[in-house]
Amino acid sequence: MGRYMVKRLFLSIPLLLMISFVTFVLINLSPMDPAETILHARDIPQITDELIAQTKEELGLDKSFIVRYFHWLSDLVQLDFGNSYTTGKPVWSLLAPAFLNTFKLTCVASFVIILLSILLGIVCALNVGKWVDKTVRGFSFFLTSMPPYWLGSLLIWYFSVKLDLLPTSGMQSYLSYILPVSVISIGYAGIYFRNVRSAMISNLNEDYVLYGRACGLSERKIIKHIVRNSLGVAVSIFCMAIPTILGGTVVIENVFAWPGLGSLSVTSILGRDFPMIQAYVLILGVAFVGFNTIADLIQAALNPRLRKEIE
Repeated sequence: MGRYMVKRLFLSIPLLLMISFVTFVLINLSPMDPAETILHARDIPQITDELIAQTKEELGLDKSFIVRYFHWLSDLVQLDFGNSYTTGKPVWSLLAPAFLNTFKLTCVASFVIILLSILLGIVCALNVGKWVDKTVRGFSFFLTSMPPYWLGSLLIWYFSVKLDLLPTSGMQSYLSYILPVSVISIGYAGIYFRNVRSAMISNLNEDYVLYGRACGLSERKIIKHIVRNSLGVAVSIFCMAIPTILGGTVVIENVFAWPGLGSLSVTSILGRDFPMIQAYVLILGVAFVGFNTIADLIQAALNPRLRKEIE
């Protein structure tokens, strides 16, 4: 297992380098001159060509593309994302608290999503074709078709404005998690529980289930084995759900004024804060690669045949 883990981690390094390069290229394709953006952010009344050239020289923007990329990459290794164009503060000082707030929201939402997906998937698979299965799937289709911003606004109006039970925005207390987590969970759990359901239905038709029943095993033990085998298939789906939620909270965070990466990214895009945008895109890319690697490691731990195929 240790050999497989080291090999899998080394395989992720070229992918991370590729993500960093693509991120740097995309930002540099912007028609807006970074030096001009900085001068606008500093409220310079009159921007001249000499002032733009001086700013480029100060920031090293007058150097070649490759030199700037490797300089940026060497800074990234030291967790130095540069300074924000709009505020002048280090990117990491602004990004770290926002990332922590989004990560908290993602962890709570992921826990709820995984729990709901497993419970609903098991219930529907054990009652396949019955009214319970049809009702749950029907409601899931209806709820997942709702736009998140509309559902979030509806929940704010009912639970915060009309009933005055929950806060409308911000991170005031643990109650602030309820509405955004509910909106995120409704959207994703309605999708992922169908994967658990399909995996369980597939396992219900396997020979080991028939053999276990023929040997007189209790239905509880058989279901236990079916659930364990089915969750092995769903591991990669749940692992990839975390970075997906991490990068998909932009709308939710803006609806609920959550001080996280989503709100920060929108502000940075509107202000053309290129270092902040680069850091945001890179963090999401690293999150996808990291959780994909974790999913592979968990799958290998559950299924030794995968390790043998690669080794």
